[in-house]
Parts: sequence; structure tokens; C-alpha cells
Amino acid sequence: MAETSKVYFADFRCPSWRENLTQKLARLMMTAGFGDINMEDKFVAIKLHFGEPGNLAYLRPNWARAVADLVKSQGGKPFLTDCNTLYIGGRKNALDHLESAYINGFTPYSTGCHVIIADGLKGSDEVSIPVEGGEYVQEAKIGRAVMDADVFVSLTHFKGHEQAGMGGALKNIGMGCGSRAGKMEQHSAGKPFVIQESCIGCKACAKICAHDAPHFDGGKASIDTDKCVGCGRCLAICPKDAIQCQYNEAPAILNKKIAEYTKAVVDGRPCFHVALVLDISPNCDCHSENDAPIAADVGMFASFDPVALDQACADAVVAQAPLPGSMLFDEGVDCSCGDLLKAAHPDTHWEACLEHAEKLGLGSRKYELIKI
Repeated sequence: MAETSKVYFADFRCPSWRENLTQKLARLMMTAGFGDINMEDKFVAIKLHFGEPGNLAYLRPNWARAVADLVKSQGGKPFLTDCNTLYIGGRKNALDHLESAYINGFTPYSTGCHVIIADGLKGSDEVSIPVEGGEYVQEAKIGRAVMDADVFVSLTHFKGHEQAGMGGALKNIGMGCGSRAGKMEQHSAGKPFVIQESCIGCKACAKICAHDAPHFDGGKASIDTDKCVGCGRCLAICPKDAIQCQYNEAPAILNKKIAEYTKAVVDGRPCFHVALVLDISPNCDCHSENDAPIAADVGMFASFDPVALDQACADAVVAQAPLPGSMLFDEGVDCSCGDLLKAAHPDTHWEACLEHAEKLGLGSRKYELIKI
């Protein structure tokens, strides 16, 4: 039987001039045991989502600054990090990704530390990490800079998610730290395919493929799925984004893969997890827009256990009434299930991620909530 984990919580009230919100976050983290981690001269990865340009629900850079400053106060060398996206957008390669981060305010001057895109220029700088007890993933493809860090800290904007059901710490870590090929492995039960209209016949995919899967008819690439092993390197190398994956994995299996990728990231080194439950948008910050929040702001959570953290955040959101003016009041949306996350995306199954993560030994869904 899983043991009970401690999750520390603080609301967003700051009625006195003696403390502001970022100072309150630092106090929460230290109360939760952040100072017990040996960070002296250690590289500390702070994993967060920089937000797709156009989205305004992502965490403000001030929160990242608070965490980075706390790391430095403990003698550590922090850097902010994320991996490139699988879809076409403002963060599909390191240059665009850095530009997006800077546009959204995540500069070394505002956050006090540098930004490193963990899986490199084209999303192919990855490390294969065995997943102990993995049922769906034997070796996770993780961005190299994430695995090079001595200490790992997740800073999560907790929200809804159109595929996983919720975007919590496990989603931030598991999907977020996967290279482009790693993201494909989680999202797809199949093999990549070529959009013929976009292919220019440059044969970059053929040069990088170790299995002779790409072939060319009339100058356009196609992929022999019998030869393809699904490594995803062709997605990263294609200059025109003509190679795509099918986003066809069942929601429950997607969530279980996310849990297995998370295990690959956190095993074997000190880790700490923070989640801010505010601007609770129904969809991921990967969108270039954000819808109105589905629930009111809750507060900030911190724990050494990412499973307990996600469960506490989910419980806090589910306990709320739907926020008027949100998509939960749209015609046809049914909130009678009592779960706002499920009501927003009825075809998802967010609990599958936590169930599988607990089974893998990542943490416990049982928690003691300690308020400061």
C-alpha cells in the first residue's frame, strides 16, 4: 500500500506589505524541504512551459525568477529548460523556441538565469533512458540537457488539457522533457507519414534514417512503415515539416506513457515539484490562444512527490464550482459528473496517469495537505 506523501499549500493572499507572492512561493518551497537538497555547485534544471506566442495563460517569468533565485541561494546553478514541440508552431526548433521564450519574458535579465532548449537545435539531441517497469516504453527519449542536470525542479502551470485531461506536473515532466521523437512515441500508436504537398524531395529524411524507410516516387518522399521503427528522427530533420505523426493514441495509454517518461526523467537524482493553480485554462499552453479559466485561482503547491502534487491540485480544482463565462457554460457541456476537468474534455482520462505513476513507484495518490 502506498504511503501518504506531504504536499504543502499556500493561497494567493498577501494582505501585508511584508511579503509578496513570489516571496510566499519561496517560503512555501523552503517549508516543504527544498533547502534540504544539496545544490552546491550543482546544475539545476527548472522545467517549465514558456508558452506559445499568443497564449497569455502561461506562468509569468516572475515565478521562474523566484525559483531560480532560491536555487542560487542554495549554491546551485539554475537554468530554465523545455524541449521542442512536435507540432508546427513557435517552439519547434531551438531558435524559434528561444525567441518565443524571450517574447514571453523569459530572458536571463528577467529570470536571473539562462534558457537552454534541452533537445537541441532540431529536437534530436536526446538521451535514451531505460524505464524500469515500463509497460509501453522501454527506453524514453529525453532531451539531453534535462538529463545532464544534477538536480531537477518542475515548475508547473496546472490547467486542463485536451488530450491528457489535465496539464499537471507529470505532463510537464513526461511529455515536456521528451525530445520530438519522444513526443511522437507518446502521442502516436503508429508511424510517421509524409504530407506530399509539403515535401520538396531534399532526401534529408533518407540520410538520417538507419532503416532505409523513406523512399521517393516522383521526387516526393514516402515512408515504408514495414521498415520504419518509429524513432522519429525524420520529423526532427525535415526542413519543411512535411513529416508528421498521427495523434492517435488513446487518452488512457497516452497518460500511461507520460507517467513512464516522467519516471525516466526523475529516477536517480534529487527532484522537487511546484505547481501554481491559477489561470486554469481548459487547454494546454501550447495553444497560440487561451480560453477563459474554467475555475477560480486556487494557490501554490509544493512537494517531493509529483503524483501526490498532481492529485492535490486536481482535487482542489474538481472541488470548485464551474467559473461563469467559461466554456463549461457552453451549450452541450455537461458538468453533472462533478469533475470540471472531465467536463471540459469528456473523452480524456486524467486519472489514468496518476494510477499508472503510482504503480510505477513514482509516488502516492494519498497525501497530507499542509497549509502555510
